[in-house]
Amino acid sequence: MNTDALTRRGLLQKTAALGGGALLAGATLRRAAAAVPQEKPKLHIACNQYPWQQFYRREGRDFGAALDAGLAEVARSGADGFEPLFTAPEQVDAMAGLLKKHGLQMRSLYVNSTLHKPDEVEKSIAGALEIARRAKAAGCRIIVTNPSPIRWGGPENKDDDQLRVQAAALDRLGRELRGMDLVLAYHNHDIELRNAAREFHHMLVGTEAKHVTFCLDAHWVYRGAGNSAVALFDVLKLYGPRVSELHLRQSHEGTWTEALGEGDIDYPALARGLLQAGVRPHLVLEQAPEQQTPKTMDAVESHRRSREYAARVFAEFGA
Repeated sequence: MNTDALTRRGLLQKTAALGGGALLAGATLRRAAAAVPQEKPKLHIACNQYPWQQFYRREGRDFGAALDAGLAEVARSGADGFEPLFTAPEQVDAMAGLLKKHGLQMRSLYVNSTLHKPDEVEKSIAGALEIARRAKAAGCRIIVTNPSPIRWGGPENKDDDQLRVQAAALDRLGRELRGMDLVLAYHNHDIELRNAAREFHHMLVGTEAKHVTFCLDAHWVYRGAGNSAVALFDVLKLYGPRVSELHLRQSHEGTWTEALGEGDIDYPALARGLLQAGVRPHLVLEQAPEQQTPKTMDAVESHRRSREYAARVFAEFGA
């Protein structure tokens, strides 16, 4: 009798049994884990600086004069992040430090630019790039820009030559930011929708999608098109796959409401449309008051309610 063979055979049998038991135990553990409801990652919802400035202004306060206290209120409202408006590179470091102090992320920032005047393009692009370089170190990934109108709110419109210059400069800025592993998002207000929306469309048709994405400000498109939901959803059909960020504001019968909720814009339908376009953009609250807006709550309460509504409407974005 070969005892060595018996010993090896027995060892193999025991090992197989142990291995099978381990596999069985592993399968049991996996089934048990699957049976436990898995918590979805928290949906990140940020807010823009502009509405805080507007709420503070109507209360006779200056948000920028006491940023530390202001950002403490932003954090208390439940916001996950803050989209600041920068006009100079040196503002970035101070803001980044305060945001970190209050537990707020800066995934995006907003910067104006002047790109339709050939003699101002270089300076404007250089300024935006320097702001972006500093902000990237603080976790920023999306640079939102609105190429400034000739005069905000005025009757002037850019001519075709200016639109061509602006689109080329916008594409160049986007290309340079892409080289820094950052995303440029074009933002518009209502002015760009005048004259068959020639400025708005040329900034997207006249640029490459890989260089210039789209920050869809739903209400500015709605208002710029004469309070038209049809126009808003046509824009979604045309440019949906380019949307990298969504600015959220609501109105009732054309007037901005104090908090995001049901109103003129069908946000549940907009959320479905974005998912159908294959995008889950960065969500940024921009629910600001205007002159006719009711005055029943402060900025903290407005943003708390707005975040709760957005979290319900865009719940699938966090899946």
